[in-house]
Amino acid sequence: MLTRFCSNINLKNSVLVLLLPIFTLFASNTWAQKCPNYPNKYGLKIISCFQDYQREVKLNRNNELVDLEKQIPTIKLEIRYATTLNFTGKVIYTKAKAYTRYPVAMALKSIQDSLAYYKLGLKIFDAYRPYSASEKFYKVYPDTNFVANPRYGSRHNRGCAIDLTLINLSTGKELAMPTEFDDFSNRANPQNMNFSKEILQNRTFLFKIMAHFGFLHNSTEWWHFDFTGWERYSLMDLHFEMLSN
Repeated sequence: MLTRFCSNINLKNSVLVLLLPIFTLFASNTWAQKCPNYPNKYGLKIISCFQDYQREVKLNRNNELVDLEKQIPTIKLEIRYATTLNFTGKVIYTKAKAYTRYPVAMALKSIQDSLAYYKLGLKIFDAYRPYSASEKFYKVYPDTNFVANPRYGSRHNRGCAIDLTLINLSTGKELAMPTEFDDFSNRANPQNMNFSKEILQNRTFLFKIMAHFGFLHNSTEWWHFDFTGWERYSLMDLHFEMLSN
């Protein structure tokens, strides 16, 4: 009886060993199915699955989306798209967070450190933006002078664009600039010189310090800056809940 029992145990173990590769393959296929390649009507490759994002980060640390509040504790956020105080009049983001790719975050940290000498700092209005949010923006305001066409995607979708202004560190107040954030008028154009000396000096100072650390200002929005080399990064549609867990 004992011999038969042990024999049965060994047989079961042998069956398990034989089936293990099958179970592993099944589990692997099941996991892979969690990362489908959703077709984009424009034929764009968009990272929309957290596992795919993790693979990109493993290949190159520069692909990491960094939480700016954690990386730069002195930075101020005013994420308008997490409120109704934006051009859509609706809450677009479920969390008031600001993420950028790793090199962008490091450059912003250097800028913040440099600004401290002048007792100034950065206030962030927007950073990484999910592709689906850009689609919503375009439906509301399909003017490519101010809103990216989903056909091409946005540099915000790549984690390489930042919307910001300067603040006085001691008071927290914004420095005088040509317009408020998301003012879709000619007053926002960086070439517009019809402003007071103070405003022009503030804007010029902002452009110079951003350029020094690798950012180019947008041609129609004084607050929008693109990081050099943005084209090397993937478009993404990762929601903030994925990134903050």
